[in-house]
Amino acid sequence: MQDRTPNVEGWASDVQDRTSDAKGRVAIVRDRTPNVQDRVAIVEDRGSTLEDRAPIAKDRRPDVRVGGRWMTIGGDCGSSVRLMAGDSVPTSPAAAPEAPSGPASASIAVRCAVRGVTKAFGAQPILRGVDVDIPEGSFAVLVGPSGCGKSTLLRLVAGLEEPDTGTITLGGRDVTRLPPRARDVAMVFQSYALYPHLTVRDNLAFGLKLRGTPAPDVEARIREASGMLSLDPLLSRFPRQLSGGQRQRVAMGRAIVRRPSIFLFDEPLSNLDAALRAEVRVEIRRLHDRLLATTLYVTHDQVEAMTLADTLWVMNAGQVEQKGPPLEVYERPKTRFVAGFLGSPKINFIDAVLSRREGTWRAEADGVVVPFEESRFGGRLVSGQRVLVGMRPHDLVPSAGGLPSIGALHVEIVEALGFEAFCHGPLAAAGPRVVARLEAKDVLRARPGDSIALGIDPSRVHLFDPKTGLSLDAPA
Repeated sequence: MQDRTPNVEGWASDVQDRTSDAKGRVAIVRDRTPNVQDRVAIVEDRGSTLEDRAPIAKDRRPDVRVGGRWMTIGGDCGSSVRLMAGDSVPTSPAAAPEAPSGPASASIAVRCAVRGVTKAFGAQPILRGVDVDIPEGSFAVLVGPSGCGKSTLLRLVAGLEEPDTGTITLGGRDVTRLPPRARDVAMVFQSYALYPHLTVRDNLAFGLKLRGTPAPDVEARIREASGMLSLDPLLSRFPRQLSGGQRQRVAMGRAIVRRPSIFLFDEPLSNLDAALRAEVRVEIRRLHDRLLATTLYVTHDQVEAMTLADTLWVMNAGQVEQKGPPLEVYERPKTRFVAGFLGSPKINFIDAVLSRREGTWRAEADGVVVPFEESRFGGRLVSGQRVLVGMRPHDLVPSAGGLPSIGALHVEIVEALGFEAFCHGPLAAAGPRVVARLEAKDVLRARPGDSIALGIDPSRVHLFDPKTGLSLDAPA
């Protein structure tokens, strides 16, 4: 063995194991990726004893694994600590620095995997066999109404609760029964959870000092996080002297300094006003992209969900109703619930009956005739079949634009927002009530009592089974 110095940076190319039985056990290579300067690549040592094989592992636990760009030392009960290149070697696993954010290994495609998880409180089931996969480096959002189980699932991933059945793995490691401290996660709470008697600097440093992180490393991490979040002028203030947005940035900074393998956000913007929500929302996404982090974010706000997520997981009654890229889920909802939950104002639903006239399918209800794109439904249509028609307010437009009229909207209420307006009222004299969005140029001719002929692009019409709530779309 060469280079027994207690500095990770010095090991990048110097540590070797030349014994005949060590083939494949130690392979230490500097990562030359331009944006991860001085980080460490992949190390494996699966031998039964570690003495004289890797200096970082001597007298420690029988597993040394360095995933991707950060070094991991196996600890008790499968726990681990991580070192950034240049960090000093801890004298014990408990004193080790925490893990940085960012991809851990090209071989670990999934950072967090939840399999068949159930959870009940007393006789009330909260989660009913949930499966979730969060790829390395992605921003996953759990969205759904209050009581759907999204926050409970986040607490299970964090280790604040234990599932009744099922497994949770982080970075390929089963953490189902491990305590939070052994999971390498950082959580940002809705309530900020700052220590009121500590300054911003001390709040950022508290967790690191508790874990025995060397003072120079603590200071370096505080400078890094403070620079990212523009906290430098606030470091000497107490939480009571900060605005809501500033407190939330401190809470995020406290998570960043830990350098976890995954960030967990539990409705972090709920306590902020509308303007601050928009500002901090953008900041969260910017930080995620800058840190190359893996993030699991919980919200009931569909605007947050749509704008932040790489992958959206829509939950309802303890189950995942649909997952996928936000726009895909929005454009092709698989259930009535998903269609109704995403979108503001909510989608219009109309009970209708299918008919076929002159070779064209359409849905009819109380004087309203809605054409739709037949090819989307793969021959599943039957004349006389009852369906639930879904039309989003943003897709209903004045039929003067060239689209066939589906009926006349009798305007009762106009919500004018400047650049757009939402008109409420029945379609036809006694037809179903709908909401339609009008452009600013059309608002001037929309007054209560007016009638506006509306049309819709047939490809924008959704059909659902009124009994099961499932979409009639043919499988993609």
